[in-house]
Amino acid sequence: MKVAVSVPDRIFEAAERLAKQRKVPRSQIFAEALAAYVETRESDAVTSKLNEIYAHEASVVDVGLMQAQNDSIDHEAW
Repeated sequence: MKVAVSVPDRIFEAAERLAKQRKVPRSQIFAEALAAYVETRESDAVTSKLNEIYAHEASVVDVGLMQAQNDSIDHEAW
């Protein structure tokens, strides 16, 4: 979908340079940037909702589950 937006000159020029470096259309740069922004905001919304839920709910992990998780990590090479 085509849209018209206004951006500051410095942002436009930076996007223009990046598009030329990557050899992609400028519109792709803006589309990728907007997609990243939206994804971040959606993640923030999920985090906010979880914070809201756990403000009223206990978030204690079962001792047995915690031990099983710790035991499985011991075998991982970090």
